[in-house]
Order: sequence, then C-alpha cells, then structure tokens
Amino acid sequence: MLIDCDNSSLVIDKLCNEAEEEEDTTVLCFYFDFAARNEQSPLNMLGSLLRQCVSGLGGIPGSIVQSFRKRRKGIGGRGLQVPGILKMFQGMTATKRMFICVDALDECAPEHQMVVLESLRQILQGSPNARVFMTGRPQVRSQVEKRLDGAAAFISIQPTEDGVIRYLRDKLRNDTAPEIMSSALEAEIMKTIPEMNSETYVETSAREKLP
Repeated sequence: MLIDCDNSSLVIDKLCNEAEEEEDTTVLCFYFDFAARNEQSPLNMLGSLLRQCVSGLGGIPGSIVQSFRKRRKGIGGRGLQVPGILKMFQGMTATKRMFICVDALDECAPEHQMVVLESLRQILQGSPNARVFMTGRPQVRSQVEKRLDGAAAFISIQPTEDGVIRYLRDKLRNDTAPEIMSSALEAEIMKTIPEMNSETYVETSAREKLP
C-alpha cells in the first residue's frame, strides 16, 4: 500500500501495537531522509530491515549464520549483497507475518528507487506472509505501479484547513520559547501558513460533498 502523505506514524504505531499482542507478527521500519540519501542505498535499507527482523527473534537463524560465514571466506570478507538478503527474508517469513514499513519513498535517491521497489517486489513474491506499507508524494506513484505490477493499493490523504489550523495551534501552545512569540506574530502565522497551503488541503465543506 502507498499513501500520499508526510506522516505515517499513526499507521505504524497501530501495526506495532498489534504486533505486541501477536507473537507471530513482526513490524520492520525504514525511513528515507533526503539529507542522507547518498548513504541510504538499497543494500543499506535491506540490511537495516534484516537486523530489525533478526533482533526480534529468539536467536539468529542458522541459515543467516551460515551465509555470513560463507562471505567471510571470500576475498576481503565481502558482506551480504541484495540477493542474499532477499533470500533470507523468504526463509524468515515462512511461518511469521511481517509488515515492512517504508516511509518517504520520494526522498530515496532516484537511482535507488528502482532497486528498492524491485527488492520489495521480490520479498512479496517469495514471502506470502509479508506485507509492505509505503508512504510517498504523488510523483513516485508511477514507479510503484510499474514495479509492483498492480499489486499496490493507493490511498491519497490531504489535510483539511481545520486540521492545519489545529496543528499550528498545538505547536504554538507547546513552544519551548513562548517569550519570543508576540501576539502579532502568532496571528500572522495562523493567517499566512494556511493560505500558503490552500492548494494542498481539501476544504471541509468540499470534503463533505465527496461521494
């Protein structure tokens, strides 16, 4: 599933809460960050997800230990590569439900997006108990449709004007330096920011008319 939004914490929190109650369920998360896009390669993402998966088990599966030992025998002790990690995921999800949450896919470097989506596609194909939840801005939708070949469901989420105003009021109320905020500046913030975002949110009255 791909959701067009910047904040996926509610969905991820719900999945994590459910996983705490079900022993056979694991939730893995990776957050792409534009500032770190050069370091966040597909191998980096998959390695992070694999470490999270292993840490949730009672012990390290023998197949993973064996794979690392084989790599050490190579010249320079070459680490696991993408195909090897994908194979491990297939083995670990044979009897365990797994939710893989990938946040802000649009902030992944363009040259990496194709490999990331192809890797997720292979995990889904080889792991019937795995599900993928992604968030991203609309520009990545075509890539997701192309790589996941119709296997993705899309939900578009837009903020309402009331929601933006409530968010701003909450942030201002919890400001750690309230002494530097004048009433005039607060009024200007409450007026200007909603106007700047008027093209990105749905008016409450218009939303109520939607089918």
